[in-house]
Amino acid sequence: MLTDEDLVQEIQSGSQAAMEVLVKRHYSSIYSYIYRKIGDRHTAYDLTQEVFMKMMQSLGAYRNNGKFANWLMKIAVNHCLDYYRSKHYKQNHTQTELDANVSDDKSNVWDLFHIQYQREKAKQAVLLLPEHQRDVIILNFYHDLKVKEIADMTDTNESTVKSRIKAGISKLKQILLAGDDGCEKRKQI
Repeated sequence: MLTDEDLVQEIQSGSQAAMEVLVKRHYSSIYSYIYRKIGDRHTAYDLTQEVFMKMMQSLGAYRNNGKFANWLMKIAVNHCLDYYRSKHYKQNHTQTELDANVSDDKSNVWDLFHIQYQREKAKQAVLLLPEHQRDVIILNFYHDLKVKEIADMTDTNESTVKSRIKAGISKLKQILLAGDDGCEKRKQI
């Protein structure tokens, strides 16, 4: 099986097949990061496509000095930041439903509803975090990236990433413990 770096070399030589393999290999990871960050399935799909277009345009600048997946994730992180700064986001800021793919046939319907409700609460709580904390929480807990990798992607130092993770967890705890009675507390956070 070819490494990402081998595929990049083949793409630079003009291989369409190598490009398809590389996109298929990383598509779900990039899409899931963007979806968790943005919260809208359709917008996440569009932004994911744009990230891969940026990847193709930037392959000439790729230097094999780290993991390709981290380089690609950095493009996704920066593209999400660009999206949040865009007029489109500011004019059409909305949140949509969570895509709960629960398929445990042995669970009863109430358990499935409860699981979906808990996931929705967690998703909404993450979306309420300030952007800098949301980024590090998503990258650390959903994508299992190390503090150093997150620091490299977000152009911050490791101690800042650690403090953002700690503060983000603390705010998530406040939001989730506040429950339905804590709507006023959520607005303050």
